[in-house]
Amino acid sequence: MLAEQGEWILFDFSLIDNNIDALLAGLWLTARLCAAGIVLGMIGGALLLGLSRIAGPRLGFLYRGYITLFRGTPLLVQLYLMYYAGPLYGLDLSAEQVGVAGLAMYGAAYFAEIFRAAIEAVSKGQVEAATDLGMTPGQTLRIVVLPQMLARCMPPLVGQTVILIKESSVLSIITVPELTTVAMRIANENFAILEPYAVLAITYWLLTLAVARFGKRIELHFTRHLLPMTSRNFHGK
Repeated sequence: MLAEQGEWILFDFSLIDNNIDALLAGLWLTARLCAAGIVLGMIGGALLLGLSRIAGPRLGFLYRGYITLFRGTPLLVQLYLMYYAGPLYGLDLSAEQVGVAGLAMYGAAYFAEIFRAAIEAVSKGQVEAATDLGMTPGQTLRIVVLPQMLARCMPPLVGQTVILIKESSVLSIITVPELTTVAMRIANENFAILEPYAVLAITYWLLTLAVARFGKRIELHFTRHLLPMTSRNFHGK
């Protein structure tokens, strides 16, 4: 809030205009880090689940241990340990590398459980029927399991993706110059709270809204066969 000619200005748009380049650079870095961390997290979650199935129950404790550790501790603590304690043990990574690795490892624990629940929801009778029809394991996975798994796991995948995008704001704690860091710097330099943090909140809201809308379209693609014909026509094709 600024006082100008005896009047109070509730929102100083010039403050945002003067820092628009820094805000856009922070937004671009946030988008890149989130995209890399989420994609790697999904790949890591799938690999975790696959390895747990291959290893069998004897090594299942490794899978459960990873899930319990990363879901049971805050992302902020994990980032602190990797960034500040990592160099003591030879893990010398930049802040951005730690940010991507932290989001990926934290997200992998959640994505693995989402994939596991979706696969287990597919009826074993369908898998047995596909085998009886002469399908190979690869064909069964591609034709029977994966389409149903994706239909079931898409809503929680989108939800977890949205959570990770919002969680990325804690990367500012390890000096990553992403959007939250830029907003904090603008607030400190100009003694202004409302403008930078309002822009920060609106930007995160728009990011998560875009991801949710995109996820909804993908969900409709994989669940079209479950919709009545009239609804299918309404949603398009």
